[in-house]
Amino acid sequence: MAAHDYLGVGMKFPPQIDPATGRVMTANEDRSVKESIYLILMTRKTERLVRPWFGSRIDSYVFMDTGVTVLTMMARELHDLIMDQEPRLSDVNIDITPQLESGRLVINIGFVVASTHTRDSLVFPYYLDNSVNEESEEFAPQEDFYEDSDKDFS
Repeated sequence: MAAHDYLGVGMKFPPQIDPATGRVMTANEDRSVKESIYLILMTRKTERLVRPWFGSRIDSYVFMDTGVTVLTMMARELHDLIMDQEPRLSDVNIDITPQLESGRLVINIGFVVASTHTRDSLVFPYYLDNSVNEESEEFAPQEDFYEDSDKDFS
């Protein structure tokens, strides 16, 4: 048994085919946890018919005020839903930085994997401006999307 097998193996997101084998690529260990958090944030509640409780209502914040009160409410809601829906985590810290000139909020999600006590983080850009083209290079998922942040979430 490998060192982190208990973190699980699942289908890679976004789904990809391995050109060498022709099989669906998988994500395992710490990468699987990051992809799970990303899926929670990107799935709207009630979108999955079998699991209507899965996902978030992050899209309801698009036209909200970006004041301290709303950002605090958003951070608390994200903390609670990630803790409820990702059982492999023991702690989650959310830090939201508004970047209004570019029409987005940068959500830094720091977390601790319960079984290994490993600290890690995920940076999630949340676009407030609907004029950002989803096909643009800036918005397209990059291979380094899950890169660690330099922030300390302790």
